[in-house]
Amino acid sequence: MQILPSSQGPAGDSPLDLVLAPFRGVRYAEDRVSGLAEVTSPPYDVIAADIENELFARDPHNIVRLILPRHAPGQPGSPFEDAADELADWLATGILVSDPQPALYVYEQVALDGSGRPDPAGVLQRGLIGALDLVPPVVGIVLPHENVAPGPVAGRRQLMEATQANLEPIFLLYEGSGGAASKLVDEVASGRPPVLSASTADGLRHRLWAITDESELAEVAADLAPRTALIADGHHRYAAYLQLQEHRRQAGSGPGPWDRGLAMLVDSAAYPPQLGAIHRVVEGLVPEVAARLAAAAFSVRELPAGTADVPGALAALAEAAQHGVAFLLTGAGRVFLLTSPDPVVVGATVTDQPAELWQQLPAAVLQDLLFARIWGIEDDARSIRAVHDAAAAIEAADEEPYGTAIVCSPMSAGQVYQVAALGRRVPRKSTSFGPKPRTGLVMRLFAQG
Repeated sequence: MQILPSSQGPAGDSPLDLVLAPFRGVRYAEDRVSGLAEVTSPPYDVIAADIENELFARDPHNIVRLILPRHAPGQPGSPFEDAADELADWLATGILVSDPQPALYVYEQVALDGSGRPDPAGVLQRGLIGALDLVPPVVGIVLPHENVAPGPVAGRRQLMEATQANLEPIFLLYEGSGGAASKLVDEVASGRPPVLSASTADGLRHRLWAITDESELAEVAADLAPRTALIADGHHRYAAYLQLQEHRRQAGSGPGPWDRGLAMLVDSAAYPPQLGAIHRVVEGLVPEVAARLAAAAFSVRELPAGTADVPGALAALAEAAQHGVAFLLTGAGRVFLLTSPDPVVVGATVTDQPAELWQQLPAAVLQDLLFARIWGIEDDARSIRAVHDAAAAIEAADEEPYGTAIVCSPMSAGQVYQVAALGRRVPRKSTSFGPKPRTGLVMRLFAQG
C-alpha cells in the first residue's frame, strides 16, 4: 500500500528527506510514581471529562496535569504557565529523568488476553518514536489529510512555548516496504529487553526500547530519507509545531529544537492501522426535527425502539454504509438511520473535485450537505463537540434536553491516501486512527534536542 511517491522539494527543485532524529527522551522514574499505567494517559484530544477527572485523581503526577492543565480561577498566570511550573518541579525532584544519550525509541502496543499473554487475534502495533524534521505540507514529505481549527492549534502551541517541550507524539504512517527501519523495529522488539513495560486498563501492554547504536541509527536514517509520511493522528499538534517554528523565525531565532517535533512513525504495510470515524454532538438540534429536514436529501428510517441500544444501532449503520454514505441521528432515546443520499442534491452541494471521490466521503457530505445546506449550522469546535467513541456520542446526546448525535461511518484507508496524495484535506476531526500512542511514556525537552 503506497502512501505517496518519494519526496521532492517544491516544484521538484531538489530532493528533501524524511528525517526522524534521535533525542534524549524524558521518562518517569518508575520508583517515584505509583506505576506507569497510573501516570500516563490517552492523547489529550480523546480524553472525555469524566476520564480527565479520573486521571487527575489517579496519581498526583499523571501526565494529564501537563497536557490538560487546570488553572484556578482568579489566580495570576495561565494554565500553560501552570503546566510549565509543574514540569519544572517534576524534573527538579526526580519524578521525570532524562535518558543518558540520544535515541530513537521502538514502541510496541499489544493486546493481552484474559491471562495477561499477548492475544494473537488482538492489536499489535510497532513503530519508531523520534524528533521529526518539520516541513510545510506543500513540500510533500509529511502530509496531512484533515483541516484544523485555529483555537486548538494556538492552544497546543502556547503549551509548547510555555513548557519548552513536546509532551506527546503525533502519529505518522509510512510504507516501509520491508526496509531497514521496519526490520530493525521487529528485531529490537523481538530480541532485546525493553527499557519500560506497562499494561493499561484498556487491555494493552506498552513497551519501549532505546536504539542508540550509531550504525543502526544511520541505517534507519538512510532508509527513511526518500520516503513520505501521512499524518494519521495529531493534525492540530503538527500545525502547532509549524506555528511555533514560524514564531521563532519571525523573532529572529536561528535553527533550533523548534525545527523538530515529537512523532511516532509506523510502517502501515507491516502494521495496518485501525481506522474509525469521529462523530458530532450538536446541542439544541432536536433529533426528530433534524431527521425531518434530512428527508429532503436522504432516505430516513426510524429504527425500532429495540434497536436504540448502541450495538443494534451501530450494526444497522455498518450495514447501510456498505452501500454508500450513511449516518445515524440519535437523541432522547430515538434513532434515525439516514441512507441513500439523493445524487442530484449531493452533486449540487458537494462540489469539490474529483466528484467521484469527494461525494463518497462521509465527512464531506456531513459538512456540506447536512450541516451547511440542510441544518444551516457551522461545524466548528466552539459550537459542536467532536467525539471519538460512538457510544459516548449517543450517551452525550441523550443527556441533553435538546441534542443530537450524528454518528458517522469511517472513510476507507484508500480514500484517506487519495485525499493526501491530492494535497487536499477533509473537514476537521473526520478520521480516528488507532491504536494511538500512550501519552507520557517518553517526552522531549527543547533544551535536550
